[in-house]
Parts: sequence; structure tokens; C-alpha cells
Amino acid sequence: MPEENPLNQSKKQLNDIPLSVLDLAPIVTGGTPSDSFRNTLDLARHAEKWGFNRYWLAEHHNMPGIASSATSVVIGYVAAGTSKIRVGSGGIMLPNHAPLVIAEQFGTLESLYPGRIDLGLGRAPGTDQTTMRALRRDSRSDGQDFPEQLDELRSYLYPSSSAGMRVRAIPGEGLNIPIWLLGSSGFSARLAGQLGLPFSFASHFSPDNTLPALEVYRSNFRPSEVLDEPYVMVGVNVIAADTDEEACWLATSMEQQFLNLVRNRPSPLNPPVKNMDELWNPFEKATIQQQLRTSIIGSPKVVKEKLQAFLDSTQADELIINSQVYDHKARLRSYEILSGLK
Repeated sequence: MPEENPLNQSKKQLNDIPLSVLDLAPIVTGGTPSDSFRNTLDLARHAEKWGFNRYWLAEHHNMPGIASSATSVVIGYVAAGTSKIRVGSGGIMLPNHAPLVIAEQFGTLESLYPGRIDLGLGRAPGTDQTTMRALRRDSRSDGQDFPEQLDELRSYLYPSSSAGMRVRAIPGEGLNIPIWLLGSSGFSARLAGQLGLPFSFASHFSPDNTLPALEVYRSNFRPSEVLDEPYVMVGVNVIAADTDEEACWLATSMEQQFLNLVRNRPSPLNPPVKNMDELWNPFEKATIQQQLRTSIIGSPKVVKEKLQAFLDSTQADELIINSQVYDHKARLRSYEILSGLK
């Protein structure tokens, strides 16, 4: 768990804040992307019924275990199959795309599903270096021009900016599409604060940077036409089950996924195993446990206590939950348990 900050204790309770869903559209061993998309829509419909605030999908490429590479397309599929839950990107990796294309894609989504679309933006490639070059075509594009790309994207969406522009985003221009910045370090945290935008931090895979990045965001925040005060959403892995033992067993699928990434052998999401010590060596175990140390795994009582401690530490305004569970019914049950904690 992130270290507790004694200088700024939160009085928030879990009941006070929204919970949202981060879906990587996992492809499981023996499954297909088609199966993943059906499961995604099923989870989104349940999440809507259970009162989750938003449903975000993540852009990753060349990953055998993640089906949401064409993120905008999947967002449209989920939005069409639900009725009120906010749907968006967690996130679109902006350096992989021309800003005009993203403005048009999300302008189309917002026009189809008004008032329900979020545009979360990151600057990482969401993939390996070779695939990044295939995506971006220009090896000089390394994400350092992200602020300029963001400014260009925003100019296409704002009505006050379109006068005299020879290139316009249609649809997109003049639409009120909330833009979030996503990050796993301080770069996007500082930029989000300076621009007065909401910020989402990836604590689910970057726990060591969580509190420093949130402090950077809050200390650099300047009120804007978007926000009067900072707004932070923090990502966290949660695997809940009816017993601690079952939850720990289910979590071995996530641990295997991280193990395969450490070994540079990304793979589909594997079934859970009884003993991870048969799969990893001590160094790998220590590395992965450190990376997953903010993950919350257990029975409803344990999950509620640990989520409250996480909230006390981060002062988050919203939590977005990632649950990498092999069995779809068990994944649904994990989110159902979460919805019952509020």
C-alpha cells in the first residue's frame, strides 16, 4: 500500500467516492478476442446495473492478452450496449495518433452517445519499441511533444478556437468531451495540474510513484474552465471473492501475466494455479510483488478495509478498478462484491 501521509489525512469514506471500471479486455488462454468483447459488454452492463460511475478501456498493442487495441471502436461497442454509464479511454496513447484523428473519433462517439464519453490520454506507447515504430512510422516521435499534441487536440474540440482554422474536426468541434490526463510518473501529473485538468494515476502498476505524482498534481494545480479544484482518480488492482483463499488463488492469473511480462513473453491470461513458487524464482517473485504491492486481494471484509486504507493514503476523489481474473463469472463476482461495499 502507498505510505500514509500524516500531513494530509482524508476524511473521505469509501461510500463517499465513485468507483469505476478499468477493462483491459483480457484474452484468456483458450479464448478469442470475440470472447473478450462479449465479456467486456457483459461486464459493462453489470457495472452499469451495480452503480459504477464510468467504464474505461485501455490502448495496448502487440499484446496477446489484451483485445482493446482499437480502443475507440470498443468504446463505441460498449456505449451502444449500455444506456447511462460513462464510457471512455484509460487511455488513448496520443503520440500513437494524429490529434485530428482522435478529435474526430471522439467527436463521433460523443455525437452518438452525448454526455457519456470520456477522453483519457496518455503519452506512453502502450507497447514495445518495435511495435511503437510500426504505429508511429516516425522513429523521432518519442512522446516528448505530448504537450504540443494535447494543445492541438484541444484546439480541434473547442468552439472558440475554430474561427479561421483551415482544418476542423467534424464531428468534434464544439463538443464538451471531458479530457483526462493519465500517468505513471510526474510528467503528466504536472501538466494536468498546470492545465487544470482531471488526472488519473496508474497505481495498479506503478505504486512507488503514486503519492509523489499526486503531490505534484495537487501542488501544480491551477483552476481552469474545466475544474475549480484538483480531481484525482487512482487505478488499483482489486480481486475480491467470497473467501481470502479463493481471491488469492484467482490472483495468480494476474501474477502470471506480470511474470510473463518480466520475462518478455507476453501471453494470454492464464488459469489460476495453486502454487506460484513453482513458476517464478525468488528474484522474479520479489520484483512482481513490489510492482503489485498496492493490489487488494481478499474477501469482502478484507477488501473493504484495504480499499479504505488506500483511500486514506491517496486522498483520491475516485477509484478505478482493474480486475484481471481468468474466469468471467468470477470476474463479475469480484465487481459485484465491490459494488456492495458502498
